[in-house]
Amino acid sequence: MGFTEDIAKVSEHVRKRADQVVGEEAAKMALIVPFLSALGYDVYDPNEVMPEYVADFATRKAGQFEKVDYALAINGTTVMLLEAKARGQKVEAHDGQLRKYFNALVTTKVGIVTNGIEYRFFTDLHSQNIMDNEPFFAFNILEYDSKDIDNLKFFHRDNFDATAITSHAEEMVYVNGMTQLVGNLLRSPSDEFIHFLIGKLGTISPKYEFKGKKNSNVIEKFKPIVKKSIQGSLVDLMTRSLNQEISQPVEELEQVSEEEDKPEESQESRIVTTAEEITAFEKIKTITKASKNYNFELKYKDTTSYFGINLGKSTWWFLRLYLSSQKKSFIIRLNVDEVKSLAPNFEVQEVTASLGDAASKIIISSADDFDKLASLILRSYEVEASKHQALIPDAKSA
Repeated sequence: MGFTEDIAKVSEHVRKRADQVVGEEAAKMALIVPFLSALGYDVYDPNEVMPEYVADFATRKAGQFEKVDYALAINGTTVMLLEAKARGQKVEAHDGQLRKYFNALVTTKVGIVTNGIEYRFFTDLHSQNIMDNEPFFAFNILEYDSKDIDNLKFFHRDNFDATAITSHAEEMVYVNGMTQLVGNLLRSPSDEFIHFLIGKLGTISPKYEFKGKKNSNVIEKFKPIVKKSIQGSLVDLMTRSLNQEISQPVEELEQVSEEEDKPEESQESRIVTTAEEITAFEKIKTITKASKNYNFELKYKDTTSYFGINLGKSTWWFLRLYLSSQKKSFIIRLNVDEVKSLAPNFEVQEVTASLGDAASKIIISSADDFDKLASLILRSYEVEASKHQALIPDAKSA
């Protein structure tokens, strides 16, 4: 079952039971906990999903310590905070303790306010480590589309990357704002916009240049012309296929991928690459050198969520390690049946998050287990390498 199906299952569950849920505590157990589980968090592990979370810096208020309803951690690092409200209660604002906790916990980049139906996601776009007043993303479990699902995937445990979320949040905010601005201009062009367009006519061709004064009478004269031009341009764009018109060139996409590979100082300072992760990386490098068909230079990318191993670019990953002290596992891009045949003595789970294709999680006890899983590691490496060999003509001889 994939991530989309998991969310659909929660949606159906909420749709059937929401009317029976009364109060905040009932909303937590009946509506919110299933949602957190669908995001890949182990709701039965108190080290990963921490209810009624009280931090060391908490102060007393009315005789009780201030707390947040849930803190979510990955590999011992708190990454998200959640404030719960009763079903039917508005989620337009958040309580003071959520902001206080967010601002104090530097590893936390996401704050969530929810009533079990609507989830509002906050971060710190305006001032670093200061929770924004407005959410950058809102998700309604009873009313969503495929784009909402794509946005929600960023918060899944297996995908969580604080740097990627911050970048995506910034893009979402500006795209929404720019879309509204452009939409308003297209529906009702302002005088300033018309003035600007008149001034740019000559850049198309000298024959279009307007040489007179651009006074109010000229602006009024051009208003119907601009509106007709906008309509014509939109029709032309749709005729040519809008997707093709606005897609990025391959060169630009490659540049973006390379920029994503560069670690951010603020995020890197909070990441500790352990000796066990390096040991695992060296073992995996040794295993992949046995390949007779491919010879990519392996690299790793360490995040607060996982330790990823790739073929030179972070998007070309074939293995993600989760070597926390509580649980040790790794994810590879192979289906469950194939993994079980190559790792008969290990526990194998299907990964419900959509990582672009089939994926499986293998539970291990330590990095030494990779010595017993050489066939599986080599197979995973070669499957991913085959996707990119054509893109790197000299990869085999590299």
